[in-house]
Amino acid sequence: MVLGVIIGNFAPHVQQTFDTVRFRGVSVPISAGLIAMMWPILTKVQYETLHALFSSRFIWTHIAISLAFNWILGPFVMLALAWATLPDLPTYRVGVIMVGLARCIAMVMIWNELAGGDPNYCAILVTVNSILQILLYSPYALLFINVIGGQGNTHIQVAYGDVAIAVLIYLGIPVAAGIVTRYFVWMVVGKGSLDRKFVPVFSLLSLLGLLYTIVVLFAYQGHHIVHNLGPVFRVFVPMVLYFVFMWTFAFYSLHRLSRCYGAEGYGYPMAVAHSFTAGSNNFELAIAVAIAVYGVGSDQALAATIGPLVEVPVLLALTWVALYLKGTLRWDGAPQTNELTIGEDVKPA
Repeated sequence: MVLGVIIGNFAPHVQQTFDTVRFRGVSVPISAGLIAMMWPILTKVQYETLHALFSSRFIWTHIAISLAFNWILGPFVMLALAWATLPDLPTYRVGVIMVGLARCIAMVMIWNELAGGDPNYCAILVTVNSILQILLYSPYALLFINVIGGQGNTHIQVAYGDVAIAVLIYLGIPVAAGIVTRYFVWMVVGKGSLDRKFVPVFSLLSLLGLLYTIVVLFAYQGHHIVHNLGPVFRVFVPMVLYFVFMWTFAFYSLHRLSRCYGAEGYGYPMAVAHSFTAGSNNFELAIAVAIAVYGVGSDQALAATIGPLVEVPVLLALTWVALYLKGTLRWDGAPQTNELTIGEDVKPA
């Protein structure tokens, strides 16, 4: 992060350099980092078992829980925090609200991976959010900004095609690459070597992609951040409160469900999947829409770009919190000690 800010300030034309290579309004350097970050994770997803997951009642319960967190609670929480902390900064407030409306489809995979969440269920939740994002982001933007948000003089037009292209780039490409890679390696070396040898080595690309993306994002906005410190620090407040509240509420809710109904369906892996899905946002989409509607130099676009600058350190810290709570909290009456992925066969000793 420090390196990115230094690059952004001492190389003031770095943003224009990144913007010279774009595809349908999406910066290719940022897209490349996100795709590299998600590719190995989506290679690990056991696509051959997903049909069995959908036959379980738990998946439909978890989809309903995720919908409540992401499409009912989350947008209203961000709206309330934006108005409570930025009553005198309406343009920045709009950018913050736009971040709250964009549900995460990219970085949640890396947080879930680092914290030891269930990759199969996380992939399903991300896919559901992606479909709903195409359908709901435009009407939600109009409702939360023009109607509920009180910005009736703001003319927002979000094309469904633009949202669909963003989802296709940030989710469709790495999913397709993950499926092809998984079954090609499986066919060549066998499933045992795929899981034991290829995946652990290939997973290093995710961490490299994460580090690269962080450097690029901070370099992209480093100059704007340093020269707008006052509003930037004001915008930090609702962002930090939002990420912490949504993550904590989702994690606590799943822990309580685990204690009441058993760790098999609501244990630590699912708590991680839900908490990071609820506590993350699709900042790529929010930034792209803010730039398209208000302009690249607008306060709304700057507020939207602060989203990932806050999300990365906060959710990285929450990853450590999750790993700590994994061993200290009791899941279904006993500490959670197994590493089984939901959907795997459990054989008696």
